[in-house]
Amino acid sequence: MALVPVEEALTRILKGAKPLPAETIKLQDGLGRILAADIVARRDQPPFYASAMDGYAVRHEDLNQVPVTLKLIGASGAGHGFTGMLKQGQAVRILTGAPMPKGADTIVIQEVTRIVKGGVEVLDAPAPGRNIRVRGLDFKKAEVLVPAGTKLTARDLGLAAAGNAAMIRVRKKPRVAILTTGDELAAIGTAPRWDQITSSNNQALSALVTAMGAEAIDFGVVRDDLKATTAAVKKAFNADILVTTGGASVGDHDFVQEALKRAGVKIDFWKIALRPGKPFMFGTKGKLRVLGMPGNPVSAIMCSLVFLKPLLHVMDGLPPDTGFGTARLAIDLPANDHRQDYMRARISNADDGTLLVTPATKQDSSMQRVMREADCMVVRPPHAPALEAGALVPILRFPAGI
Repeated sequence: MALVPVEEALTRILKGAKPLPAETIKLQDGLGRILAADIVARRDQPPFYASAMDGYAVRHEDLNQVPVTLKLIGASGAGHGFTGMLKQGQAVRILTGAPMPKGADTIVIQEVTRIVKGGVEVLDAPAPGRNIRVRGLDFKKAEVLVPAGTKLTARDLGLAAAGNAAMIRVRKKPRVAILTTGDELAAIGTAPRWDQITSSNNQALSALVTAMGAEAIDFGVVRDDLKATTAAVKKAFNADILVTTGGASVGDHDFVQEALKRAGVKIDFWKIALRPGKPFMFGTKGKLRVLGMPGNPVSAIMCSLVFLKPLLHVMDGLPPDTGFGTARLAIDLPANDHRQDYMRARISNADDGTLLVTPATKQDSSMQRVMREADCMVVRPPHAPALEAGALVPILRFPAGI
């Protein structure tokens, strides 16, 4: 069976994938969610002409000759606006953010005034209209504050709140079921047998899915048994995506592919021209998409970044961003073989600010410490020629939280 190229594999995975439906949630629950509809301002901000400084609201025509003493007739504070009308020769004490009194057109800052008998003396005249925030200075009613497709941040939520958007429309979170297989795996916190290792894939992938804004459903570890694996696969049919790790090859204890077929999953392809991650598998059952990851921890994470991340983006109504960038090699690299290679690497900066990348000397797909210490992966296309230090190469950065 010929190995499927990485680009073709991704195209086949994304084919037919659609954004999930939208739902309405409270604004305070929106952090990290993907906006499905524009957030529109429900009022002007500020909703009135307001003072930008502490001082006195006056009529500029009363300042033709300074110093001048004006009669104080009241005060305007934030949330406690002055309701009267300012007339000739009068002033109103005003604080930052407070509404401008009717009849006033200028703010005199308090530093150029002094309280005297009968009112306030203005020692210096500002320009007309000075120190006033006009109505709608920040935004006006019906303006788009945050566009659809935005992954909501704290700043987005603050702006939306200022526009009085209590409820918002967001994409439903993709539900990702995670099924880990292997008799060699022991649950964390237990005492593994001498011939076992501690299961880590389900922990890492659950965190990765959560960091990408989806809902992770961890099915735990399933033993190497065809009946048990088939039953676990069927339990995942309510999810949008099923991710399996391990058991995807053709060894005596690899049952995932057969279990998927027995559960009615149509296998689209198996084995891709990728390192690490050659045994990767993809299948579908109705709207469910199944990504069969290798059991090696590095392979599972890397395949998730290359294939799961773009799929989640499409389900969120976003472009399938792959996150590629470029950097210059800090060391020489030999020629590559027929598989696209993803090499764990560290990023640094040269004295001139050039972005440099240094692949790790050991690239075994079981080495999680190397993966954790890496900043990115250097991507080497199939049959790439040998490269010398200084050559420009594509890199895949790890997203925040991954």
